[in-house]
Amino acid sequence: MSRTNVIIIGAAGRDFHNFNTYYRDNERYNVAAFTATQIPNIHGRKYPKELAGRLYPHGIPIYEQTELTDLIEEYKVDDCVFSYSDLHYEAVMNLSAAVNAAGANFILMGPKHTMLKSKKPVIAVCATRTGTGKSQTSRKITELLMQRGLKVVVVRHPMPYGDLAAQKVQRFASIEDLAEHKCTIEEMEEYEPHIDRGSVVYAGVDYEAILREAENDPQGCDVILWDGGNNDFPFFEPDLMITVADPHRPGHELSYYPGEVNMRIADVIIINKIDSASPENIQIVRENIRKVNPSAVVIDAASPIRVDNPHIIRDKRVLVVEDGPTLTHGEMKIGAGTLAAQKYGAFEIIDPRSFAVGKIAETFQIYPDVGSLLPAMGYSPQQTADLEATIEKIECDSVIIGTPINLNRVIKIRQPWTRVYYDLQEIGTPDLNEVLSTFIEKRHLENTV
Repeated sequence: MSRTNVIIIGAAGRDFHNFNTYYRDNERYNVAAFTATQIPNIHGRKYPKELAGRLYPHGIPIYEQTELTDLIEEYKVDDCVFSYSDLHYEAVMNLSAAVNAAGANFILMGPKHTMLKSKKPVIAVCATRTGTGKSQTSRKITELLMQRGLKVVVVRHPMPYGDLAAQKVQRFASIEDLAEHKCTIEEMEEYEPHIDRGSVVYAGVDYEAILREAENDPQGCDVILWDGGNNDFPFFEPDLMITVADPHRPGHELSYYPGEVNMRIADVIIINKIDSASPENIQIVRENIRKVNPSAVVIDAASPIRVDNPHIIRDKRVLVVEDGPTLTHGEMKIGAGTLAAQKYGAFEIIDPRSFAVGKIAETFQIYPDVGSLLPAMGYSPQQTADLEATIEKIECDSVIIGTPINLNRVIKIRQPWTRVYYDLQEIGTPDLNEVLSTFIEKRHLENTV
């Protein structure tokens, strides 16, 4: 029987998961290649034979997405499987048109064939876009569950940017583990806040293996918390699905893939940032929720900010460093650092673009709409070094660090600096405490405490 030739179109995350769960041992298919985009430096390597299975003794090559149509012809490809997140519907269908014009099928895989079933209760936190506040929501949920005596294991959406075979299953229980696994800035931003609060975090490449280890974590596991990435839907079948929406980008919840999937399958939808969004934009999000998921519980929430040293912001010329993915493919025009500059009376926000060097200059070329904010990009040692060099060149009075981690721990910042902190704060009722009380009762988790 001839096998159907497949290319999986991805960005080092969902693509590997779709392969592992559906294609790896499926003799009906031959995955000829992966393509990669969105994240720098992930093409030009192979999905290793150690992870690819018996059908792929030489592994599977990973190419740049720009080569896709040529690869369709070269490998006589039948199916192209779109497997990454946070793309506008128009961009998804432009890619579909290019694939179809090259003669192949364009496929979107759904939860039925890609979600894994856990032996433990699963709470999933996902979003309609990158940068909505998933991480702070996950932290709040973890804290509430831990206050009730439950042992929570966090599993983070994949960020495998290094040695894929070595990253099959990763466990992070201390800050030292971040260095041991050679984590990038982007990985540290997601893992470190959980570790600081006493949570164990798992991540990696093979999420079946990750799930089984998380369920049997040596510190115990009562609940698994899926901490999503971008606006992807969960890899694990959730018992409670929580989706975070962003009124700073009203309408995106119904126009970006696969964020609308998260909106439609949510048990709970959190409208975040209502303290800084306009009433008109908040109302647009409410109306869109009613259109596609009127039965969802809706929670209003704010993201109040605080800083260590307000005095180094007031009346100062400041450089604002924001979370990288939120500004780049997340397309946000402001972040926590910007709000801090406004709240604490900065005299001027310095435009970093003319000072950017190396990989940071390339980032501004790829994402020209980032504007006068500096994305904290650090997907590689070179990019991290270029971020440090860029900040070093900028003449400013102080630096506002709007990233989820203390960036000064990773790179040297010569200027005076202050961090911005932001946590989820529910407004009124219903709130997460009520939602989690119902969840705990339904799952009989009160008996485990």
